[in-house]
Amino acid sequence: MDKIDAHHHFWSYDAVEYAWLDDSLAMLRRDFGCNDLAEAVADCGVTGAVTVQVRTTAAETDSLLQQGKLCDLVKGVVGWAPLKDPGVGEMLERWMSDPLFKGVREICQGAPHAEFFDNDDFDRGIRALTRFGLPYDLLLYQAQLGTVARFVDRHPEQKFIVDHIAKPEIRDGQFADDWARDLIELGRRENIVGCKFSGVVTEVRDPEWNIAMLVPYFDTALEAFGAQRLMFGSDWPVCLSRATYRSWMDAVEVLTSELSESERRDFYSANTIRVYDLD
Repeated sequence: MDKIDAHHHFWSYDAVEYAWLDDSLAMLRRDFGCNDLAEAVADCGVTGAVTVQVRTTAAETDSLLQQGKLCDLVKGVVGWAPLKDPGVGEMLERWMSDPLFKGVREICQGAPHAEFFDNDDFDRGIRALTRFGLPYDLLLYQAQLGTVARFVDRHPEQKFIVDHIAKPEIRDGQFADDWARDLIELGRRENIVGCKFSGVVTEVRDPEWNIAMLVPYFDTALEAFGAQRLMFGSDWPVCLSRATYRSWMDAVEVLTSELSESERRDFYSANTIRVYDLD
C-alpha cells in the first residue's frame, strides 16, 4: 500500500533561526533536504509527502515551494503566511498560483490565547483562507484544546487540521485524560477535516518509549476522528530525536493492524490527498 506522509519538514540549519534545537536535539542541527527524505523513506512504502513550515517567514514559504518543484516526493506545501497582515490576501493569491501550495500553519503552540485564537486580526486572516479554500493546520499543546474549540466554531466554513494529535504529554502508566476528553470534543466539529497521527514519540516524557504506551493515544485519536479523518504523518526529521523513520513506521503499522483495508487506505493516503487536494 502506497503511503503519503502528511507532515514532514525541510530546513537549512541556522543557529539563530533554529534556536529551539537545544542540546537535547543536537542531532537535528544540520540541513535536511530532499535527498535525506528520500533515503529515510526508501524502504517504508512512502511515495509522497506534505512539507510543512517551521519558520514564520514568507521567504521560507517561497523556498519550500521552490524545493518542492525539485523533489518528486513533495506533493504539497503547508506554508506560513502573515495572517494578521491586512494585505495577506494578496500574498495568498500569489502563492495560490503555485499548484504545490496547499495550506497554511502558524506556530501557535503554547502561545497566549489572545495572540491568535482570540484575536480580531487573526480571525480576519482565517477568513481570507476560507475564501481561497485553503486548510489551516492547528499546532497546539494539549492545554490549548479546551479553548481552541471556540475559535474553530467562529469559522464554521474554514477547514482545520489538527497537527500531532494536539501534542499530549505521554507518560508510562499515566494517561492524559484531559487531553482525551478535549480531543474527542473537538472532533465533533465537522470543519475539523483531519488530524495527523504524527510527532507522537517526541511527546513521550519517559527516557524510552514502546508501542504499548502509544496504543491509548492512537485509540483515542481514532475515536475522535475515525479512520476517515485520521492521517499518517512522521514529523521527520524532528522525530529522529526519538525514533528513526523506519521504527516509527513499524510502530504505526502495529497500531493500525486491526483497521480494515479501506480504513488503512484512508489513514495512510486517501485522507491526506483529500484534505490537501493533492494531485
